[in-house]
Order: sequence, then C-alpha cells, then structure tokens
Amino acid sequence: MTVPAQRARRRPSVPGRVIPLLLVTALLAPVAFLFVQASRLTDDDRDLAARERLGVQYLRTLGPVTEALVDAQSAAVNGQPLSRDSLTNAVEGAASVDARVGDQLRTHERWAGLRAKLEALPDRSLTDPEAAYLAYGEVTDLLLALHRKVRESSGLIRDPRSDSFFLQDGIAGDLPEAMVAAGRLADLATLTARRPAAERVRSLTELAAVRVAALGPATDLVADLRAAVDSSESTDLGPSVLTPLDTYQRAVETLAALSAPAGRTGATSAEPGQLGAARRNAQAAARQLQSVILDELDSLIGERIDGLDRDRWQALAAAGAAVVLLLLLAAALVAAFRRARRRAVEEARAEADPETLPGPDRWQPPLQRRSPQHPAEARSLQPAAASRGGETEPWGPFDAR
Repeated sequence: MTVPAQRARRRPSVPGRVIPLLLVTALLAPVAFLFVQASRLTDDDRDLAARERLGVQYLRTLGPVTEALVDAQSAAVNGQPLSRDSLTNAVEGAASVDARVGDQLRTHERWAGLRAKLEALPDRSLTDPEAAYLAYGEVTDLLLALHRKVRESSGLIRDPRSDSFFLQDGIAGDLPEAMVAAGRLADLATLTARRPAAERVRSLTELAAVRVAALGPATDLVADLRAAVDSSESTDLGPSVLTPLDTYQRAVETLAALSAPAGRTGATSAEPGQLGAARRNAQAAARQLQSVILDELDSLIGERIDGLDRDRWQALAAAGAAVVLLLLLAAALVAAFRRARRRAVEEARAEADPETLPGPDRWQPPLQRRSPQHPAEARSLQPAAASRGGETEPWGPFDAR
C-alpha cells in the first residue's frame, strides 16, 4: 500500500508580505515631499506677487501727490496764488491707502514724516522764492524716498519677469524723479533770472546739474519702457505704452531744448514762462503715461497670480492622483495577502482532516495491477476462466503456464 507524501503548507513569507507595503509607504514619502516643496515655492511666489500688487496700489496714489506737490512748488516760486485743494485731496487718498496696506509694506513711518512736512507747508506763497524752493525741495526728497521704500518693501524691485521689472523700474524710479527734476529745472530757471550778476556762475552751475538730473531719469524711463515692450509676451503692452511714451518723449525733448545753455554766458535762451509751459506739457504726458504703466503692470502681476493659482491646483491634483494610485496598490497587495493567508488556513485544515479535501485531492488507496504471471492473481482468476455453465473444471497439466 502506497501512502502519499504530505503536502508542504504554502504560507506567504514575511518579507513577501511586508516589502510591498514598505515600498508603497516609501513612495508616499517622496510624493508628499515634492508636493510640499512645490506648494511652498508657489506660495512664496504668490505672496511676492500679492505684495507687488499692493505696491502698485500705493504707487497709484503717490502719483497725484507728486504732481500736486510739483505744481504747488512752481506756484510758490513764481509768486502765483497757491491752491491746496488738489494737494490735500491727493494726501487724503494716499493716507487711506497707507492705512490699509502700510503694515504689509512697512511705510507708516515714512508716510507719517512726509505728511507732517506736507501739512507744515504754508497755505500762502512765501515772500521769498528761494526759501520756497528749498522748502518744497525737502518735501519732494521725502516723497522720492517713499517711492523707493514702496518699491523695495513690496518686492517690485525683485520682480522675476523682465517686462514687469522694467515697468516697475520706470514707474517707481525713473518717472517720479523725472517729474520732480523737471519741476525743479523750470523753477530754478526762474530763480536764476532773478538772481544778481554776482551769483550767475553759481546759478548756471546749479542749473546745469538740475538739467542733467531731469534729463537722465527721462531717458532711462524711455529705455526701460522700450525694453519692457521688447521682452514682453503680451501683445497689448506695446500698443498701449508706445503712444503715450512718444508723447512724453517729445515733451521732454522740448524741455531739454529750452533749458539748454546758449551763448558764452551759459544761460538758457528761453523765458521762464516757456520753461514752465514745457514743464506742464511734460507733466501732463507723464500723468497719462503713469496711468498706462500702472494698469499694464497690475495686469501682468494679476496674470502671474492666476498662473500660480493654476500651478497650485495642478500640483494638488497630481499629488492626489498619486496618493489614490498608491492606496489602490496597497489595497491590492493587502487583498492578495489575505487571499494567500486564507488559502494557507484552508490547506492547514485539509491536512488535519483529509476527508474535507474535494475530488482528486482526497487520498485513495492505489489500484492493484493485474499480472498473469502473479500466482495470487492466477489463483483468483482460475474460477472465472475455468467456469463453464456454473461448473468448475480442474486445471490441465499445462494450464498454469
């Protein structure tokens, strides 16, 4: 009788069960790390863009303050009636913006100092034009310093895109300096004509320096705006900026021609009234250009914020899809492990009780082979082979062969 060998119990090995789950866990870690890094970088870029937009809002309110202050200085130097309404309204508008965004831009202290100087200006024209020129010069210096503070604290000076960088450089740096210097140039020309002959050399030297200070930022502004148009991917930036830029450039060239020294004396050939008119034309062109630049800069920063928001959602969707796939893989591995464990339990029960095995897995005794030469089989076959009609015949002599 042949006894079948016992089957080896098939159990999933411990490494085979643990390693797939460890791999799934190990894949989750880098996915989470990459998502956190991408989200952090996106958040940093978005925070910078949001602060830049606050800076654009602040600069938009400083433009009217600059224009009103330059007009007030020109009126004080020329002895004309001084109206504080436009300056007061501009100051109130800037104060409201500073109260709203000054904490983020850290401009409260500088604005408070500038506002105190503005409110200390006399309501009437000063009797001494030279004193008025110096008094307004101190206030305009503080105003330009506030422009620089807004530019730095808002992050506009660190703008990563070339087109918006050139725009912010022109609107926050070049244009305010050009407006203030143009006003000083026209007013100083008026003062130079009134000074005695003994001060002519000093006056001409000072006038030449102010002329350079006025034309330098204007030239830089033109260069910045043309560079912004050339480097921008926006199709709207060129048509919207170039037309007011040409107008401003012609006004500045006219101011430069009128303020150029003539003859051996070095004095300008234009009358103070002509320089004042040229200054007002340049200021009007600068006002129009300022509005266009601020709108385009705000639009570019807004598009960047929208793009960063899309990148954030895409990163979130990609991380979510990766997590879902890894969880499905983990669920498949767990299901396979449970099936293997259930199969092992069933085999263990079958080994303990063979009758529970279905069909061919149940043990049965092996069948005996029939062999004509086997004596026992011959004897067992003799009655069947020799029976005839129910009778048994004895074997013959050679029947056993």
